[in-house]
Amino acid sequence: MEQAIADKYPEYKDSVEGWIDEIPSHLELQKPKHLFVEKKHRANMALGCGAISFGEVVAKDDERVPEATKASYQEVLAGEFLINPLNLNYDLKSLRIALSEIDVVVSAGYIVLRDKGGIDRRYFKYLLHRYDIAFLKLLGSGVRQTISFTHIANSLLAIPPMDEQRDITRFLDEKTAKIDAAIALEERQIALLKERKQIVIQNAVTKGLNPNAPMKDSGVDWIGEIPVHWEVRRNASIFNESKRPGNAELPVLSVSIHSGVSDRELSDEENIRSAIKIEDRSAYKEVRPGFIAYNMMRAWQGGIGAVRALGMVSPAYVVLEPKIPLNSDYFEYLYRTPAFIWQMDCNSKGITDFRKRLYWEEFKTLITLLPPVEEQNAISAAILQKTTVIDGGITLKQQQIAALKEYKATLINSAVTGKIKVA
Repeated sequence: MEQAIADKYPEYKDSVEGWIDEIPSHLELQKPKHLFVEKKHRANMALGCGAISFGEVVAKDDERVPEATKASYQEVLAGEFLINPLNLNYDLKSLRIALSEIDVVVSAGYIVLRDKGGIDRRYFKYLLHRYDIAFLKLLGSGVRQTISFTHIANSLLAIPPMDEQRDITRFLDEKTAKIDAAIALEERQIALLKERKQIVIQNAVTKGLNPNAPMKDSGVDWIGEIPVHWEVRRNASIFNESKRPGNAELPVLSVSIHSGVSDRELSDEENIRSAIKIEDRSAYKEVRPGFIAYNMMRAWQGGIGAVRALGMVSPAYVVLEPKIPLNSDYFEYLYRTPAFIWQMDCNSKGITDFRKRLYWEEFKTLITLLPPVEEQNAISAAILQKTTVIDGGITLKQQQIAALKEYKATLINSAVTGKIKVA
């Protein structure tokens, strides 16, 4: 990545604001209350709904917002600044200040600011981005750490002359566009690697490892052809539902839609949440290595996996104990493929996605594939070997993205606080 221009200003002074540190001597320190006015609440049912998402004002699906709720929303127009002042202690990562480029209505809890003129708004987008990260999250009070414009009004911002604001804006627009393009490229490559990983798993668990193996029609349209020596079975012929009671000595395991069954105790936060919901742990179920467990409410999203550690799980999970010798890792790979997730989705009961449940009575009727156990072992080992390499590539790309984002943040900070001179 091209490095930023490293020129310095001739003289610096103490900004008296810890998050800014030293600034060029010619910069003025101004309070936000002298630059902005808080816009009064103004409803506008003709506009679509919006919200802040990581430093950008984005449109929301109007159909998901009840009419009465939308009537309470306030207007924010292109060129106005929007701040999400709510629950700062619940989310320290999201960017909470944005320059709107669209006309929308947003929650009445947001702060809408209109500048008094004499500023380059895009420069202030960058400046307030840095203010957001370095200072905003230190403000506020109360259990939910919510702020008002009063908390912001008397803080200090270092402001260069207008022509310099525009120079910095042009510099950052050019540099950050290149960084964003590099990030987008890395993200596309990650998507391709994930797609490749899914294809590797899909082919292995439904076609086997031998590309020359004789094939037969499975008799199931959405499965297609399978190796001639494989069986098509109902889950009831392979698993029993297990309801072995847990005990206080066992770790509480979770089932993730991303990574299957955990092999260790839930985090403190999750444990606290679970303890609040279910104080009596007597209903928890024991799980053993080689079992399968799934979340009744999340099976249709892939919340299913092989158990690899002795533990216990929530009563909201279904625990499957094998009736025959098998490799549970193979079945985790199989059940987390799109076709089998689709089958679980179709058989989950509930009026809406939020209320869907996949009970044992439905799961046991679902169709699955059963290769010989030796082949299950070989398939699982081959998938692990190939996907470990792919996961390594994904991790490398994610590290590169993190480095680019860090460079971008440093560049913005250096430019808007005068650590570098860009023109």
